[in-house]
Amino acid sequence: MKDTKSQDDKIAGMVFSKIYPLYVAKVEKKFRTKDELNEVISWLTGYDESELQNHIEGSTTFGEFFSNATVNPNSKLITGKICGYKVEDIENPITQQARYLDKLVDELAKGHEMKRILRIS
Repeated sequence: MKDTKSQDDKIAGMVFSKIYPLYVAKVEKKFRTKDELNEVISWLTGYDESELQNHIEGSTTFGEFFSNATVNPNSKLITGKICGYKVEDIENPITQQARYLDKLVDELAKGHEMKRILRIS
């Protein structure tokens, strides 16, 4: 994937608390729960419930959100396309991690088992 600086900057500058309600709406529309969404986000980022809640209520950008996260080493097992790009081929780490999150939210909304979403063998 050819990353453009403007695309990477746009993703890094998005405010997590503005995107989070869209994730919630997407998964709840498909009869999944906010708790399941939070579990997926915590798995990817390493944030506990309190830390995640601070980001949900704050003005953290995606750049800050992922720069301060302890990204799960198994996130490299997340593959496939999101927004027309293979997530495993994205070079910018913040953009790739944001797309990992998008992919996990999609999998949750599609009804995949948590075990599969969290890459548990």
